[in-house]
Amino acid sequence: MWRLKPHEVTKAMANSIKRILVPVDFSAVSRAALWHAGELAAALGASIELLHVLELPPAHVMASEAYVPLPLEYRQEVRRHAERHLDDWLSSSSVGPTVRHELREGKPFTEITTYARHHAIDLIVMGTHGRGGMSHLLLGSVTENVIRTAPCPVLVVRGDESATGLPSYKE
Repeated sequence: MWRLKPHEVTKAMANSIKRILVPVDFSAVSRAALWHAGELAAALGASIELLHVLELPPAHVMASEAYVPLPLEYRQEVRRHAERHLDDWLSSSSVGPTVRHELREGKPFTEITTYARHHAIDLIVMGTHGRGGMSHLLLGSVTENVIRTAPCPVLVVRGDESATGLPSYKE
């Protein structure tokens, strides 16, 4: 069996991980994922890229038996609010201003994996809320879908920080 020693693992990772993507939904577990990504980036000399995906309702929603268009102003205001929130959230993090960030619209797992492919991401660090049972069946799992379709390794940070012994990440 072939094994690497800890310092060899660090060297191998430092040579292969240069760009880390952290998808965020502004939750405490996203902040935990960003903290872990920051630690890894510092150790490996890697850069961090934040991505928030807005999953807006379709441009037309069904109201009684007719499709009603959503006002363009509504969609623009939601996007502006998310951009401000992303800027504020990033400035309050301990990672610093060197983090690149982007806001996209669409299905979260699709946008995350597409971003990773098109930007040569070497590692995705993301949180999971750990929903189970009926909630998982109805909502699915963004993290699970990213793990299945990502073009690179995915590091998952659990939603229950108290069980991991990590610092508390309260918003």
